[in-house]
Amino acid sequence: MKTKFIKSIFTLALAIVGFSFLPATPTFADSVCDRDVPPAVKDAAGCNTTESTKVENAIVAIINSIIAVLGLVAVAFIIYGGVQYMTSSGDSGKAKKARDTILYACVGLVVAALAFAITNFTISAINKSATEADTEKPTTESETPLP
Repeated sequence: MKTKFIKSIFTLALAIVGFSFLPATPTFADSVCDRDVPPAVKDAAGCNTTESTKVENAIVAIINSIIAVLGLVAVAFIIYGGVQYMTSSGDSGKAKKARDTILYACVGLVVAALAFAITNFTISAINKSATEADTEKPTTESETPLP
């Protein structure tokens, strides 16, 4: 019973990871770039992104997918621990094992949530600093204001 449950959770996690690599943009996005449409539509379709931006977005999507799978596994273990606790039949050893499972799964869920927040904060800070560095224009001597 236990190995069957673990195998089904593992299969579900693999399916979620597999589906996370499917393209999020519609398949007609490439044809939108060639048409005469407003710039906002081209930006939404990803026409104006550079290769490095696409790679960064792919890395962020992979990291977020892995963290999401970890969160789902933690929730599955919380449910598993709850089932263990309900079926412990008053056995203190089984009940303690179930409580420990729930506790460790909750800790794992908190760690996954913190990892998600830290990862996204760090990547947005890096992107923001890179954008600011690109927009800064070096001033020449003739452009400096007089005191």
